[in-house]
Amino acid sequence: MDNLDRGIIDLLRQNARASYGDIGGVVGLSASAVKRRVDRLVGDGVIRGFTIQVDPTVDGYNTEAYVELFCRGTVAPDELLRILSGVPEVVDAGTVTGSADAIVHMRARSIPALEDALEKVRIAPNVDHTRSAIVLSRLIHRTHD
Repeated sequence: MDNLDRGIIDLLRQNARASYGDIGGVVGLSASAVKRRVDRLVGDGVIRGFTIQVDPTVDGYNTEAYVELFCRGTVAPDELLRILSGVPEVVDAGTVTGSADAIVHMRARSIPALEDALEKVRIAPNVDHTRSAIVLSRLIHRTHD
């Protein structure tokens, strides 16, 4: 991957619907050269797909929380994945350093729906307790996919 490929990827991150001609005008290539490079990046698995991002509030997911997950003993990441995969309100999760075992980002339609989702996580056999912080207002949201 060279600097032209990186430039193409940066432009596609800003607007995945940009035409090859528009991208080529910025990076200094013809539309057909940009298409060949994009096809190669897709074929090599560098570009995994093209998608849209929809504001979750459009679908009514207005309640958002970050949840620290604390487990009993040592729990493998695969077990945490199994537990969290069964809760559709979990939109992102990762194991972390520190006292918590994982950080979970959840979205729900309401506080009662969030509470129900949290209960699904809490009743898992290896979960000791959770600590939640409900988002009041989003200040910055960046994607680095």
